[in-house]
Amino acid sequence: MEEVADEANRRPVDRVHSFNSASRGSDSSHVIPITSATASPTSNHLDADYDINNVTSANWGEDGELNPQDAWLPLTESRKGNAFSASFHLQCSGIGVQALLLPVAFATLGWSWGTVCLSLAFTWQLYTIWLLVHLHESDSGIRYSRYLDLAMTAFGQKLGKVLALVPVMYLSAGTCVQLIIIGGGTILLFIRTVCRDGSTCDPKSLTGSECFLVFMCMAIAVAQFPNLNSMAWVSFIGTTTAVVYCTLVWGLSIGKGRINNVSYDPPAMESNMDRFGGIMNAIGIICLAFRGHNVILEIQGTLPTNPKFPTSKTMWRGVTISYALIAICLLPVAIAGFWTYGNKVPSSNGGLLIAISQFHAHDTSKVVLGLIYILVIVHCLSTFQIYGMVIFDKLESNYTSRKNMPCARWLRTALRVFFGGVTFFAAVTFPFLGSLAPILGGVTLPLTYAYPCWMWIAIKKPQPKGVMWCINMGLGCLGLCLSVILVVAASWNIAHNGLKANFFRP
Repeated sequence: MEEVADEANRRPVDRVHSFNSASRGSDSSHVIPITSATASPTSNHLDADYDINNVTSANWGEDGELNPQDAWLPLTESRKGNAFSASFHLQCSGIGVQALLLPVAFATLGWSWGTVCLSLAFTWQLYTIWLLVHLHESDSGIRYSRYLDLAMTAFGQKLGKVLALVPVMYLSAGTCVQLIIIGGGTILLFIRTVCRDGSTCDPKSLTGSECFLVFMCMAIAVAQFPNLNSMAWVSFIGTTTAVVYCTLVWGLSIGKGRINNVSYDPPAMESNMDRFGGIMNAIGIICLAFRGHNVILEIQGTLPTNPKFPTSKTMWRGVTISYALIAICLLPVAIAGFWTYGNKVPSSNGGLLIAISQFHAHDTSKVVLGLIYILVIVHCLSTFQIYGMVIFDKLESNYTSRKNMPCARWLRTALRVFFGGVTFFAAVTFPFLGSLAPILGGVTLPLTYAYPCWMWIAIKKPQPKGVMWCINMGLGCLGLCLSVILVVAASWNIAHNGLKANFFRP
């Protein structure tokens, strides 16, 4: 434990020296001490003789930072959050349209195994969140406000980057691309629903690419908030819309009753391998229904701290509130969707959203359907901000590392517009990205189910073969094995069923 603490204490000092000389690499670890230095957080230098090992309770500041760069970056610029703002961010980032695919998993697994797998996955990922929350602050007074920082501290600089850098960046940028695809596709559904009779407007007035562009422009317009903490109200709106549209979807499904000739038997498979691939795909849908672990530490980084009241207490209160709401949303969606549509629920992106449009568009008010689509669009816009903020932080970090100064307002805006353009191009180029989600999700699965367990062992150093050591080692190995199996099964499904790669034709 002392070696880990000494290593963690050395890194911020090294970072200060390299920052003062403007020679630090852009990929250095953003380790944030929660103590105050003698210099102002926004000054251009720190005293190089400042010894982090001599920190006492008198050195604590309200929101002080040892490294001034962290006071310039979007994730750590403001530390004035609270349990409610954290819960808004967690709820908004943790639930999404992927939850509407849960009935597809139940169609393969059935009532019993579907419920068991959903309950186990929820408990497992909630436990790994608990681990991350309590790893955010070390005993030596260091705050890890980015997932990559914690991974590099636990696994070492090189191995930490190899294991976490690409998955974290994909889960941030890739989620933004997927949100453009879902949000733009929902805009297209909204237009076709409202204008389906053609009397007031043309249902083909906008193409898929144009809908993607409309969504991206709205997302970048909202993305001009300076930092993550300032977007609490955006996340509150996203949380509200997510709860409302999930409730409307499962309520509408029950209200319309079961469709004709509904069946709850698993779909027929040609071979045992097909059956195995279907089961693993269903488990993957359930595991990937819970997301947001790559922004847990970032959200916790918006909270203030002091020696007497660490952020873990406030953050866990926010986690409890948010995941109680997530459970209330997901379980009825899974049960009501499967009860209504059985094994006929569409397996395409959107799940229940497509099922309602397919089976009940003719006998459901356009106002109700239009409201559901608008709520989905607003939630996607809100979620885009949280995941996009991780990329914004990385882009600005590269600039401030080289220039030794914060980004000007015009440059910050330009970077976000640039990111919006890149994600829009990716969404138009790969509109079938959702079909690759099982493979890509399987690759990034260890970030949620495995790495937090191993990072706890590496940093906290529990007694070997003790209870905590065995639990975390077992869950970590199981999570890694599950990731490999899901990738293999998803690859088999694509090889067997084919992939509709509609490049540039959303």
